[in-house]
Amino acid sequence: MSNQRNNSWSRRQFLSAATVAGTGALLGLRSDALAAEPPPETGKIRVIEPPEICSGTTLIAAQELLKGEGFTQLQVKKATGIDGVYAVARGEADFSITPVPSLVTRLDKGEPLMLLAGIHIGCFELFGSERIRSLRDLKGKRVAVSALGSGRHIFLASMLAHVGLDPRQDVEWVTRPVAESMPMFVRGEIDAFMGFPPEPQELRAGHVVVNTTTDKPWSQYFCCMALANREFVHKHPAATKRTLRAFLKAANICALESQRAVKLRADKGYTADSEYALQTIKELPYDRWRDYDPEDTVRFFALRLHEAGMIKSSPQKIIADGTDWRFFNELKRELKV
Repeated sequence: MSNQRNNSWSRRQFLSAATVAGTGALLGLRSDALAAEPPPETGKIRVIEPPEICSGTTLIAAQELLKGEGFTQLQVKKATGIDGVYAVARGEADFSITPVPSLVTRLDKGEPLMLLAGIHIGCFELFGSERIRSLRDLKGKRVAVSALGSGRHIFLASMLAHVGLDPRQDVEWVTRPVAESMPMFVRGEIDAFMGFPPEPQELRAGHVVVNTTTDKPWSQYFCCMALANREFVHKHPAATKRTLRAFLKAANICALESQRAVKLRADKGYTADSEYALQTIKELPYDRWRDYDPEDTVRFFALRLHEAGMIKSSPQKIIADGTDWRFFNELKRELKV
């Protein structure tokens, strides 16, 4: 196939091909496994589509795949970060993908969420001034996050707790919108900035203190996980498994077809950051979701947040009340390595 033809594929052509390829080598699904499954208990599915590049692109790529899984009514709601989690908890949506630490804090509060699978590692990068060479150097420094309780804040708080700092006392949190805090960091008015795509790509000229895609221990754990409304999972197990399969196949699309994944995103109106989106998708290891243990991820972040005094529940309680890995484990066996 020529490059010209590759680039000229329409969104419908690509996703139709991807759906068919999902029963073969490209996406790794055994056709006999799909044929033997019961249909979804409901034809209606409601998903959150976040604008963030990492999770948002996965969910965009999953939408046509969900139709191939037997869902006849697909409702998409746009919401960012923790707002999407709230929507799922309130029963206004059924599924989303978001970073793990903020999910742990919501489970600690008893919200009716269920974590189903890890999707990818990475995303966040911590940028620091020249005098910040490690996480411990943040003690007594000014650190920017979008808001206390945001995904950025909770993720960085868990990182600080891991190196023995108290995130409630040892740093000065500067809460500003990203559009304000990034220029403040560049001007030297704050000491560190927690970046989320596409901000790390814009700040690559700065000093990266921690890259969670490549730096241990963060690179050994999932960043973003698939979550669902707990009642939906209990009532609709077949639909839950089919939805999760679409998400994992969509992650494979991001890994194998990054340029087309960006085109799907652009077709949905996300065009301003296309160059950074392509860079992000190429860098994130979307195809390694089989290699990591989601329960280890939840335990790791729950331990850090418990040590920091930011949650009251034990990791064991968080895992027992808020996770269900049976669909993920089945799909790892059914989707080829």
